[in-house]
Amino acid sequence: MMSNETFMITGSMGCIGSWVMRNLVQEGINVVATDLAMAPVRPRQVMSEEELSKVTFAKLDVTDLKAVRSLVDENGITHIVHLAGLQVPFCRANPSLGAQVNVVGTVNIFEAARHAGVKGLAYASSLAVLGPAEDYDEGKIEDDVPLLPRTLYGVYKVANEGTARIYWQDWQVGSVGLRPYIVYGVGRDQGMTSDLAKAILAAAAGKPFHIRFDGPVGLQHANDVAQMFIGAARAEHQGAAACNLRNDIVSVAEFVALLKKVEPQAQITVAENSPLPFPWDLDDGGLREILGGMPWTPLQEAIAQDFAHFRRLLDQGLIDLKQLEN
Repeated sequence: MMSNETFMITGSMGCIGSWVMRNLVQEGINVVATDLAMAPVRPRQVMSEEELSKVTFAKLDVTDLKAVRSLVDENGITHIVHLAGLQVPFCRANPSLGAQVNVVGTVNIFEAARHAGVKGLAYASSLAVLGPAEDYDEGKIEDDVPLLPRTLYGVYKVANEGTARIYWQDWQVGSVGLRPYIVYGVGRDQGMTSDLAKAILAAAAGKPFHIRFDGPVGLQHANDVAQMFIGAARAEHQGAAACNLRNDIVSVAEFVALLKKVEPQAQITVAENSPLPFPWDLDDGGLREILGGMPWTPLQEAIAQDFAHFRRLLDQGLIDLKQLEN
């Protein structure tokens, strides 16, 4: 692999950002990790202090175009993984700031990439661009189905996919947007869908935990998703793709059964008749074609890895169990 790459990550203190950082550092790639709040709580959960010392950390507000462009130019950025964004509840509570960060922030990343001639850009879209399952016909959900979001967060993500399309049309800035469904793994600790990651943590800590939804879901392990983002940026895609993720499609009850194979004493309960309002039968053919394959840790193996990883973090005092209080 060519080591003259320099990756910039936005939202690097989040779960996926931490795993992206870990993968790149372990490959020996130059990484500029940016975020607004710079406490590396999650990166510390997945990286050693030695690995963290190899990262260039830079505070960045993505709503500030001048700052974004300066950082990209001054660091000779070749690839960007754009993950910065405010989540569903925050966009609902503060729509204006939500749009500033999620929409304008994304425009600023594309604008910096255009002016600097960045080679590859991957960004986080979301399954929230879709409407509820009943809005769609039976069968697999392709990348190009109508986008019918029911939240402002989803509307902002649709806007970003549109921004990406026009940046390709007008300036040939290529990009790949990824639409994760439920990301689980160490570092996933915010939002309702983090309940699956928290269930593994609770089992590792010997604590009871209640998962607030049931039904079939699409699961993607954080490390696999990180590798998808890195691969999508490296693909130097000629176009503006926005891609579904699939990997494991299981019911929440099946997930809990797999967790109990790892820890038979796990005290996990599941809400009944509370499915999430999204279609789950997603076609990931678009992303498979771009990546030439798909990073995919089998669910049973991933749960066992996470369980052992959480145990280590608990022993080291690097994880806060307050997150288990939904």
